[in-house]
Amino acid sequence: MYDTIIVGAGPTGSYIAHRLASLGHKVVVFEEHERIGEPVQCTGIVGAECLEHFPLFDGTVLGEVSSARLFSPSRKEIRLWRESVQAYIVDRAAFDRSLAEKAQEQGAHYLPGSRVKDIALLNDRVMVETDGQETCEAKTAVIASGFDSRIPQKLGLGRVGDLVIGAQAEVSIDGHSELEVYFDHGVAPGFFAWFVPTVPKRALVGLFSRRKPGRHLRMLLATLFQQGRIASPEAKITYRGIPLKPLPKTYRERVIVVGDAAGQVKPTTGGGVYYGLLCAEMATDTLQQALATDTFSEKLFSGYQEAWQEKIGWELRIGYFARCLYERLTDRQIDYLFHLTASKGIHESLLQSPDLSFDWHGKAILKGLKYLGP
Repeated sequence: MYDTIIVGAGPTGSYIAHRLASLGHKVVVFEEHERIGEPVQCTGIVGAECLEHFPLFDGTVLGEVSSARLFSPSRKEIRLWRESVQAYIVDRAAFDRSLAEKAQEQGAHYLPGSRVKDIALLNDRVMVETDGQETCEAKTAVIASGFDSRIPQKLGLGRVGDLVIGAQAEVSIDGHSELEVYFDHGVAPGFFAWFVPTVPKRALVGLFSRRKPGRHLRMLLATLFQQGRIASPEAKITYRGIPLKPLPKTYRERVIVVGDAAGQVKPTTGGGVYYGLLCAEMATDTLQQALATDTFSEKLFSGYQEAWQEKIGWELRIGYFARCLYERLTDRQIDYLFHLTASKGIHESLLQSPDLSFDWHGKAILKGLKYLGP
């Protein structure tokens, strides 16, 4: 019998597998896709703080980000720039595979092409069943299978209270450009769209929308093609559900839910790598304590939720408040906010403030609202 079953070989699942295996625990990882890291459903933008905290990205960084151009519905522009690198563009498929390889080097066992359809909590163990009717048992389990997993709901942990759908395509471009973000309800209703150069002559274009994200992205690609920004409007679109609120409960006896499956994602940007890895650290600490003491009670596992809520709970709440506020704005109001921000130099004040961070948005949101006040 294994010590831990991990469902999902994304960054959070593989990081937990790596750490537990390095501590001598017997770990098995189930991954529904045949090839780890694919299909790619993420822009791969990761904050500098994340790379400093987690030295896991060697050989997977494609580029650096120190500036971004923000556009309003009427094409008003605000450029954000700092001298130091604020984020990195990571090859997500390569990163996911690299992290899985690190876990396997420590002894973790991987089963790609195995989709877990059900999980049962027994008196002295956890048992999972795959689509192929195979079963596996362990002392503990980690659900790191992404946002579309139904396992947390089957375990009585509730469901994410709000969500959005992301659509993204890789395109060919001429020359090099900065990262661009479009705040326009006509382009991405209620949310935003992005243009992210990755490697020479390639970029990722995507957006979030509650309805018909593919249709809106096709329209954006057509516009960028007409502007001469991309070589062709025809591109394969990938989709991904993004949780905007966390699960009400992310633990049970013997079980922990982490990452996108737990809703540990920034509601402002939809980014989940850093928060997921931070929560994976806390999950590993809880699992190590349980395995070392042979204690698998719900009380012990509740410490995991207390830890991650203390670390990122306030950020998630403030971010969701800002997300709801923005969604209610009209394009005219967004244009006015761009005008106000530029005329008052609010963006320049925020750029000079330590409160403006790629990964921690709460203080900057509250300070920005204060600047925009009468």
